[in-house]
Amino acid sequence: MQARLDALRRAHYPPERNRAPAHCTLFHAVPGMVAAELADLLARLTAQGTPPQARIDRVIDLDSGTALGVFSPDLIMVRETIADHFHGLLTGGDAVPPRLHVTIQNKADRPAARTLQRALGASWQPLDLRIPALAVHRVVDGGWQAAGTWRFRR
Repeated sequence: MQARLDALRRAHYPPERNRAPAHCTLFHAVPGMVAAELADLLARLTAQGTPPQARIDRVIDLDSGTALGVFSPDLIMVRETIADHFHGLLTGGDAVPPRLHVTIQNKADRPAARTLQRALGASWQPLDLRIPALAVHRVVDGGWQAAGTWRFRR
């Protein structure tokens, strides 16, 4: 599944901006001052929990891009646990429930985005999967840097 999503992203995402594999973002800006605490929490959550079930179920219009919608009550519960733990530290979009998705096209002109959405929408079949891990990336010198990956063990 990861290979399929990465291939879609490579095909449609601006190469100069495509610095991370295909992913579903749970938070955009967890404060760096809680990095160690976040790592400890993710280690506990993944050690105790089973891989969340998810379904990539729809094509989403991002105006200047395209995403694939992710339906996952399990992943929302994981996210809520993290959000509750860091209550008061989350800002902006991280303080509200997310619209889970995997972005496969960004910074495109509107006609190109609509063309891809129509093409994907015409043949898209829902994909069931399990989320194998949680990962943290941080922005360093304008690029993404992996800060850790925690695999579910059950």
